[in-house]
Amino acid sequence: MIIPHPTHAVRIPGRFTFDPATAVRAEGAARPAARLLRTLLRPATGLPLRDSPSGSVVLAVDPLLGGLGTEGYGLTVGPDAVLLRAATGEGLLRGVQTIRQLLPPEALSERPVPGVAWWLPGVQITDVPRHRWRGVLLDVARHFQPVRYLRRFVDLLALHKLNVLHLHLTDDQGWRMPVPGYPRLTEVGGVRSRSMRGRAGSGRYDDEPHAGAYTAAELRELVAYATARGVEVMPEIEMPGHARAALAAYPELGNVPGRALEVWTEWGVSDAVFGVHDEVLDFCRSVLGAVLDVFPSRYVHIGGDECPVAEWAESPRARARAAEAGLAGTAALHGWFLGRIGEFLLAAGRRPVCWADGSGAAGALPPEFTVMPWRDAGHGLAAALAGQDVVMAPHRATYLDYPQADGPGEPLGQAGAVVDLRAVHANDPVPADWPPEAAAHVLGTQAQLWTEFAQTPADIEYLAFPRLCALADRAWNPAADWATDFLPAVRGHQARLAALGVRHRPLDRPRTATA
Repeated sequence: MIIPHPTHAVRIPGRFTFDPATAVRAEGAARPAARLLRTLLRPATGLPLRDSPSGSVVLAVDPLLGGLGTEGYGLTVGPDAVLLRAATGEGLLRGVQTIRQLLPPEALSERPVPGVAWWLPGVQITDVPRHRWRGVLLDVARHFQPVRYLRRFVDLLALHKLNVLHLHLTDDQGWRMPVPGYPRLTEVGGVRSRSMRGRAGSGRYDDEPHAGAYTAAELRELVAYATARGVEVMPEIEMPGHARAALAAYPELGNVPGRALEVWTEWGVSDAVFGVHDEVLDFCRSVLGAVLDVFPSRYVHIGGDECPVAEWAESPRARARAAEAGLAGTAALHGWFLGRIGEFLLAAGRRPVCWADGSGAAGALPPEFTVMPWRDAGHGLAAALAGQDVVMAPHRATYLDYPQADGPGEPLGQAGAVVDLRAVHANDPVPADWPPEAAAHVLGTQAQLWTEFAQTPADIEYLAFPRLCALADRAWNPAADWATDFLPAVRGHQARLAALGVRHRPLDRPRTATA
């Protein structure tokens, strides 16, 4: 009943019971995992789990267990002892989450739960993930979420052994990242006058200002919090499109001299994009310099998709830039722009990441770029064959802003598709028809939670769960069967979500919802 389903697990006789005298033995690189175990179990159980060289709960890092990889672990639970071993401290963090799920569901509560016997069933587990990238994008540009909720979201990812939080920090509708020397990015770009109600083009608004931005200190604290739980925070700064919030703050970065813009109050994609003159490139490097100072992630996402090129065709400066660069036309400035920004990140020792949407820009980029195909798997295949690493993000299986069911009982979502639990679990990050040399470039997969229609944490969690359970199961262990492995596990998992206070879509509600 563990999610994601372990790659190998068997029951053995007996059970291990925690009591106030239960102690933990952990040395060296195992200490952070022991600290996390105490932190996570104490609120509900009250157990001190003190440190002792004779503790019956043993956490150990053994480099000789290299066959487990970076994140794999081995767990043995017997009547007298619990032994959790891994080749790295990161592997122990994954094992800690398995221990949490083996305990009664009440162990996940954030409040004391008296009168419960805290025990683990006898098991032997050897667990190694298939894919090393198991991520979730959370869009905080459309609807800002306070950092305290981001910490909760990290905890939910870690419970399901998801290891990347892709933080979408900027878009046409808001800029949430502070940048020294550019205060108007958050003062102006972080505030929109109203928000659209309904889908793009509805013409209905709430006429309530929406604002929010993080401080650098808050973001650094989030990174540390996530790191302690084995989650990497990857920032995204959109460019050269999805830039209207930045252009509202600094109009000179655009293509139309003297134009004044507001932060966009529509959904969809604004035609206003960054210019390609030197001042814009300097600005983008300054922004990314601030990003690198806050986020240690090896990967930095620079957007790159849905970039209208009409403004460049009308701009004398853009036409001159295209001619100077020897490009066939102004449309080719898209790939040129991303290439210049990618060079900056590569020189800083980071890996640039961009979306692949069929525009051709991703395919023109060097192999050091990591590509996220979302519109068509063929875009990912082309990138992989060109030597680029790929994180699969097909919108019909990983975009959680699509509704989970038909019918009036579900919240508003993107038009045109239903992405139900089965569709998420059926998604294989490595398409079966890809040749081995392309499949080798697939790092993994991730879900996308865009927030045009998700204003609150409760909205986010209803869209995310239980669909994130399915994505986590598939990304960790593609051999997990829908009917015999996942469905029984996720039915039991509902009790854990309830203990955590997660508002999720009930499994017994039909796909065509009427309530």
